[in-house]
Amino acid sequence: MTTNVSIGAGEQRAASTSTSAVATLEVVIPVYNEERDLETCIRRLHFFLTTTVPYASRITIADNASTDSTLEVARRLEAEIDGVRVRHLGEKGRGRALKAVWLESEADVVAYMDVDLSTDLNGLMPLVAPLVSGHSDLAIGSRLAKQSRVVRGAKREFISRSYNLILRTSLRAKFSDAQCGFKAIRTDVARELLPLVQDNGWFFDTELLVLAEKVGLRIHEVPVDWVDDPNSSVHIVDTAVQDLKGCWRVGRALASGALPVADLRRSLGREPLVSGVPVGMIGQLVRFGIVGVLSTIAYGVLYLLLQDMMGAQGANFVALLITAVLNTAANRRFTFGISGSDGAVGHQLQGLFVFAFGWVITAGSLFALHQWVPDASKHVELVVLVIANLVATVTRFVALRWVFRHSTSGVTA
Repeated sequence: MTTNVSIGAGEQRAASTSTSAVATLEVVIPVYNEERDLETCIRRLHFFLTTTVPYASRITIADNASTDSTLEVARRLEAEIDGVRVRHLGEKGRGRALKAVWLESEADVVAYMDVDLSTDLNGLMPLVAPLVSGHSDLAIGSRLAKQSRVVRGAKREFISRSYNLILRTSLRAKFSDAQCGFKAIRTDVARELLPLVQDNGWFFDTELLVLAEKVGLRIHEVPVDWVDDPNSSVHIVDTAVQDLKGCWRVGRALASGALPVADLRRSLGREPLVSGVPVGMIGQLVRFGIVGVLSTIAYGVLYLLLQDMMGAQGANFVALLITAVLNTAANRRFTFGISGSDGAVGHQLQGLFVFAFGWVITAGSLFALHQWVPDASKHVELVVLVIANLVATVTRFVALRWVFRHSTSGVTA
């Protein structure tokens, strides 16, 4: 990573506009039929980079199949302004444009912003500085943070908040604003993640963020000042439909294991905060404990109902079997975050081996109790069984982590 050093205004301009050295920051402006706004955007952004940003930087105009004079305007700006280049693509799609430029970039950090510059440029340094320093892996501008100042219509506000609520409930996303056109990523991280991002349109941002979060990367959020562009060409309804389809596709890919989350976590994910404690284990322990308490209550009720009919050993076996099946299903979804039917039968079969271990311990405890206290009441039996189950709990947690080992890498604390 390039070290952030203090330089004078003259040196700053030379560093920021130099095309002979590798830039620390490359800002991409994806455009489609933006002949009217492009020149104003580029000149304003270039002035900001040369007077405010203390990194060697350049601007790339990513023209994706414009049919007006956008490309001609871009070529003229490239010829007139040092540090501006043009990348032309023959197909539409913001995601396609960003992938093409980001993957070929030699800068340390790549970013993008919309051509209307709805986001105040004063948010750029807070966005990229944590990436240049290595503190974070991705950074996003958030219009939904409490500290953000946003001017836009009620319709867009409602749709944006509803969409992010859907992401949190369906994909368990924790980032606050998926679609703000103001993002940055370390280039080495981009090279690993982008080949796995399928969407080439507006869902590109969401898919990239979800994948990064599941891998365990650090996403830095910046509250932004944002003013809606009333002339925006984005079709809200069509975009929303495509986003929902994307959520469904990514959710299925995560549930089925089609995305190599575990491999990426090993190669890209951050090291555990506490040595020897795997990432996500603390959260899993808490959720496992909640499931365990509910399972124990259910087990106790079943045992007391069945003991008179089946005897101590029979009641223990049936109650333990029923709660073991329910326990495995609950831990699969709630503790380890695995949804969908793929692998469910295999997980239950492996869970039965975990049940068998618990049954051996509890059955042995009952046998010992009856040897020492032949007349023990069923309530005493239940106490002994609960204690025996607690002894088996640690082994059960370790065993279930092994059962779900190929699917838990996207779960965070």
